[in-house]
Amino acid sequence: MPAPSTSDTIRILVATDSHVGYNERDHIRGDDSWKSFHEVMCLAKERDVDMVLLGGDLFHENKPSRKSMYQVMRSLRMNCLGEKPCELEVLSDMSENFQGAFNHVNYEDPDINISIPVFSIHGNHDDPSGEGHFAALDLLQVSGLVNYFGRTPESDNIQIKPVLLQKGNTKLALYGMSNVRDERLFRTFRDGKVKFFQPGTQKQDWFNLMTVHQNHHSYTETGFLPENFLPSFLDLVVWGHEHECLIDPKYNPEMNFHVMQPGSSVATSLMPGEAVAKHVAIVSVTGRDFKVEPIRLKTVRPFAMKEIVLSEEKDIKKLARKDDHRAELTRHLITIVDELIEQAKAEWREMQEDDDPEEEAPKPLIRLRVEYSAPGGGNYDCENPQRFSNRFVEKVANVNDVIQFHRKKSSGTRPTKGVADMPEESVLAQLAIDSVRIEKLVREFLQAQNLTILPQNSFGDAVSQFVDKDDRHAMETFVQDSLKSQVKHLMDVDKVEEDDLMDMVDQYRSKQEQLFAAGELKRVRKAKIRPKPDGWNSDFDGSWEDQPAAIIHSDYEAHEDEEDAASVMAPPKARGKMAGTKKAAAPAKKAAPAKGGRGRKKVVEQSEEEEEDNDILMVDSDGEESQLFVQPAAPKRSTQKAAARKASPVKKAPTTRGSGRARGGAAAKSQAKLDFSQPSFSQPSFSQARSQANGTSTKVQQIHDDISDEDEAFEPAPSAAPVRSTRSKR
Repeated sequence: MPAPSTSDTIRILVATDSHVGYNERDHIRGDDSWKSFHEVMCLAKERDVDMVLLGGDLFHENKPSRKSMYQVMRSLRMNCLGEKPCELEVLSDMSENFQGAFNHVNYEDPDINISIPVFSIHGNHDDPSGEGHFAALDLLQVSGLVNYFGRTPESDNIQIKPVLLQKGNTKLALYGMSNVRDERLFRTFRDGKVKFFQPGTQKQDWFNLMTVHQNHHSYTETGFLPENFLPSFLDLVVWGHEHECLIDPKYNPEMNFHVMQPGSSVATSLMPGEAVAKHVAIVSVTGRDFKVEPIRLKTVRPFAMKEIVLSEEKDIKKLARKDDHRAELTRHLITIVDELIEQAKAEWREMQEDDDPEEEAPKPLIRLRVEYSAPGGGNYDCENPQRFSNRFVEKVANVNDVIQFHRKKSSGTRPTKGVADMPEESVLAQLAIDSVRIEKLVREFLQAQNLTILPQNSFGDAVSQFVDKDDRHAMETFVQDSLKSQVKHLMDVDKVEEDDLMDMVDQYRSKQEQLFAAGELKRVRKAKIRPKPDGWNSDFDGSWEDQPAAIIHSDYEAHEDEEDAASVMAPPKARGKMAGTKKAAAPAKKAAPAKGGRGRKKVVEQSEEEEEDNDILMVDSDGEESQLFVQPAAPKRSTQKAAARKASPVKKAPTTRGSGRARGGAAAKSQAKLDFSQPSFSQPSFSQARSQANGTSTKVQQIHDDISDEDEAFEPAPSAAPVRSTRSKR
């Protein structure tokens, strides 16, 4: 039995990257993901923790199957609902942290009995998308099973406000930042547009815990989140997205906080990082101190991996100059695989020592990487990888990809060819069997080609939008924009020799790739946008411009929308003679121009003003009243709308496509502000933001400062009106 928690200790079970639904159609491995997630939730109930913190990628897809959703909801209901009261007290304005119809923590809902609350951010796999811009976590939140926080409605203007919790004398400030595209997030931090908020009172008494879901390592120049971008007042950072389990917190002396990387609870690729034993942890916070208790998961399928070089194997090195040696080489490799199988089963039995000793070990995952470059002009005759893997059908779980052959990379350049070349067979096999992103798949394929006009990395991004985000016009828009951009570039040049034409095209393409890699080139849809519906709420429904139904793809659709809008639009106010002008219908024959014909509509943006003057007070453990947050009063809005119409002839003019977007009234971006005080930090330069690679210290975050000295004690705070925010186009 676990040791009873003290009245001042907050016990948090931490896990990330459950990937429920991964490979669920596989008859052997289909249930692995939800079984490991169920074990995590059962541990939370058995160890009697105060809360569960999930660091993103709860689901493997942003549109999970019914089976995946069922298993998650079943596990949450079995382990999180109960009559035991939750001892955590919420001190922050919950409407600032939780959006939607139920903008409060689930355990304070009078209609639900929650004993163990679950707090979660979304990752890159289960991010919001589609009509309404909902995530799978929104379904779990509206059902009362999960507290979905850390949303980033504007990726180029991020405000991170903590959920303030208290148990006894321990105060916890829980920060969360859901996944944002790494290149864009890097640019947002670089530009100083990320604001972290702190409690305005008793600042030194709060334990600051943050969870993120980003690349932890610099795979590209800007494709990661450096640790020194985060504020130094944090105490512990839980890092999601990376699947390698580094459960022991690592201290960062530069930033003076610890970083924990729990890793995934299911292997989604046969890589060395996935072969590390899977763990979750219970973090016990008492005051400003914490301790970590790692717990190894027992339901994870055993995984053993080994890499060999044939030219360094004593018994195999001589086979390179021998004819008909395939059978002998295959027997040697089979022996190694059999050893890996026994090793994986032995490790699993050792981990299950407290359970039924007669329980049969599950079929393990095995990966043998073989580098078969032969020395001195020799050759190794290797068997087909899939045929070799099928020899272990009844022994392993991955029966099609047990072995992977690869050659040593050569430094020579690939010759230019007129036909599409394919990557090496080993690369294709790896891409076909492991979980990879679309960008990586496209990049591996395009490396074998010689693109002249289309930028390679933008190509991969367009394919990703087409596949992952269901944007049917992403490829069409990308190709059209790329061709127009190239043509415009060439037309701007005064004199171009025919021999230099291809060089200029190639140089411009390389420049576009560099701009996109640096995050300075955005993919913009150049299409007309239908007017936003009156009942559309950007906070709940997402940005209207990002919806597939908002885009007009033909002149016919644009003409229909203009007629519909004109038929329902109220006549604008006018002066003088124009006040009584009515729209005239176009006769069949040529007639004199009529006043009030349909022309271009000008939309004046709405303006909103909000005043905030109500305080929320809290009582600390000593009975003293201290101001914690400022909650807004009901906003006073003054809306002005004006529309100007030009008189035009009755004869219809052909509809033209414009590159601009008609925007409706933009809601004010002011939000309910907390009473926060923050130290001031200087804005970094771009060279400072990239100093992580050189090991230099840089602090990039901006801390917002709003301190209110008003004292309206114990007045009830009015509910905050829904706040609208616009999301930047991607």
